Amino acid sequence: MPKNQFRMLRSALAGVEAVEAETHHSFARHTHEQFGIGLISSGAQKSLSGRGMVEAEAGEIITVNPNEVHDGAPIGEGRSWRILYFDPALVAGLSLDIAEGGAGRSEIPHPVIRNPRIAARFETLFGAVTAGTTDALLHEELLLQLVADVMRERAEREERPAVPVSIRAARDLIDSDPLAAVSLADLSRESGLSRFQVLRGFARATGMTPHAYLVQARIDIARRLIAQGTPLADAAFASGFADQSHMTRVFVRKYGLSPRSYAGAFS
Repeated sequence: MPKNQFRMLRSALAGVEAVEAETHHSFARHTHEQFGIGLISSGAQKSLSGRGMVEAEAGEIITVNPNEVHDGAPIGEGRSWRILYFDPALVAGLSLDIAEGGAGRSEIPHPVIRNPRIAARFETLFGAVTAGTTDALLHEELLLQLVADVMRERAEREERPAVPVSIRAARDLIDSDPLAAVSLADLSRESGLSRFQVLRGFARATGMTPHAYLVQARIDIARRLIAQGTPLADAAFASGFADQSHMTRVFVRKYGLSPRSYAGAFS
């Protein structure tokens, strides 16, 4: 695969997306609405996670939780990876099964997992769901085993501090209508903080500035619309972008692949 190539592959499993990439691209801070479990195939990368800065190299599993702010940059020339993204509802159901009557985990505890057995299991699942086969029982077994593996890895992190009530109020204002025009003055009024306090506090609590958080919310809307088959220009308009080009620039900066490539996996 040549450098700087991203491929959205067709997945045989509902609620699962598959991406393959080789790149020296550095990703801006962003989030996914899904769980991500991937494998570094070659090279190495460093990235921000909800648990601080981490590094991963070839043969290691990388993970991300829904709405966890992260970025990614190569260590050296570049790196390649394969990754599966899972709808939260799918993982929630599997997690309850795995807990066997207890409380299922709501998050994957480790951003990087160094375990050859889990890496091999991921390879098997990725190959099975992207090979065009329709062996539902095999897919279900492999999926359950992989999620059990990554959820059962012993957690060694501290709990994240709670988002302050004032910042939560500002965040909720954006979440309530991501298409609305919002200013720092609006967020200041909603939170009871000064504009500088809300800017600093928002970035500290969420990992993003208010503007970056708003753009992420809009690109999430666009991604869902594109997956549903909405024409790209219509998706851009409906998700609050100035035009399709603007949406495309944001999409590529955050995810590495174009909206058209993403749409191709659902057509």
